[in-house]
Amino acid sequence: MATKYLDLTFTDSVRRAQQQYYGRAGVITGAPERDPLSQAEAEFIAARDSFYLGSISESGWPYIQHRGGTQGFLRVIDDTTLAFADYKGNRQLLTTGNVSVNDRVALFLMDYKNRARLKILGHARVEDARFHPELVAQIADSNMRSSVERLVFIDIVSFDWNCPKYITPRYSIGEVEELAEPLRKRIAELEAQLRAYSK
Repeated sequence: MATKYLDLTFTDSVRRAQQQYYGRAGVITGAPERDPLSQAEAEFIAARDSFYLGSISESGWPYIQHRGGTQGFLRVIDDTTLAFADYKGNRQLLTTGNVSVNDRVALFLMDYKNRARLKILGHARVEDARFHPELVAQIADSNMRSSVERLVFIDIVSFDWNCPKYITPRYSIGEVEELAEPLRKRIAELEAQLRAYSK
């Protein structure tokens, strides 16, 4: 478990709640300035085709949006930096506006199939893609580069893994097709055998 994550999230009010409900409060000491990603986190991130991104508005309200793309569209630049291309969308630009005044963000990455989740805290910055064609070429999917409007960089402060409890397994269409393919082949074999016996 990354110590800095708990150092940041175990606030006084959280510790009071822990004391009230469990009779003890978490005490975090010796947290580093940041927790860099290990190979396990980097591989988990690279395997995702979506994540949820939370930011905070000027009025103090949290905002969460879903981001999706091809597997690995959230790029691990190095052990403390993530980036993704932001494409043309509904033109609300809520996250873009939010991080311009408060750069703190939270990412929530789910692997429903394997019942795993990774939470990341960091600072985000948004760059106008028109002024950084070299970064667009590095970060964006080659088939989507013409639709990139912004590039989002996240300076990671820390992360935390959650237990699999209460995660309902879900599967993408591709994963279902992969699981069903051997069954289809076996059904085809049995049907061929039935046809041969009936002749």
